[in-house]
Amino acid sequence: MKQSIIQSTSEPEKNLITILKKHSGRNHSGKITVRHQGGRQKRYYRAIDFKRDKKDVEGTVMSLEYDPNRNAHIALIEYKDGEKRYILHPKDLKVGEKVVSSDEGDAKIGNALLLKNIPIGTQVHNVELYAGQGGKMIRGAGTFASVVAKDGEYVHLKLPSGEMRKFLKDCRATIGMVGNVAQKEEIIGKAGRKILMGIRPTVRGTAQNPRSHPHGGGEGRSGEGMHPKTPWGKSARGTRTRKKNKWSSKLIISRRK
Repeated sequence: MKQSIIQSTSEPEKNLITILKKHSGRNHSGKITVRHQGGRQKRYYRAIDFKRDKKDVEGTVMSLEYDPNRNAHIALIEYKDGEKRYILHPKDLKVGEKVVSSDEGDAKIGNALLLKNIPIGTQVHNVELYAGQGGKMIRGAGTFASVVAKDGEYVHLKLPSGEMRKFLKDCRATIGMVGNVAQKEEIIGKAGRKILMGIRPTVRGTAQNPRSHPHGGGEGRSGEGMHPKTPWGKSARGTRTRKKNKWSSKLIISRRK
């Protein structure tokens, strides 16, 4: 299925873009620390307003745009004082509609409110972990969390993974589901497009030589011959990597299934 791109303008807002430097997976000393990254087409970074800290100033949706740096689309908001900002585009938010960020207000799509003032059962995205920090969670295309309960200092959210988690009641969240729901059905189509996206080929371990990968070597096509391992000899499947005594574990009510 071909993805339909919502785009009401072809040029981004000039005051909100900066050139995005390409590192190709290398660190400050030039060593590759992230594999499978390479050259890609030149692109600009769009400054997204994850904090939604322009409070009680109504804004109008001027355009809906494609963003090459994320799988969600973005919306350009122009506020009454003339300032323009980008936000993540919530599903069903249309050009010309009004949005506002406030502590209390209508639970209308695109509005940003404190969790304690959002009705139970509402879908939210771009949720803060600390008040005033800016949204850190539920920012991918087609994702949302549901407000399921309020308990003292905390509000309980059901995350897209199925995990139930407590968030401080003074954290801010945006009403609605992140748009571009059809993104997961997009077909890349050819290897060349992946290269243009900056993603280099991933070679199977069994196709490498024994010095490069634990699965390498052997005559002809051979299997892994062992429990699956990473190129560095660590267990590759099923091993949990989360710290046992992580401080935020106390905020998890039930883990994802």
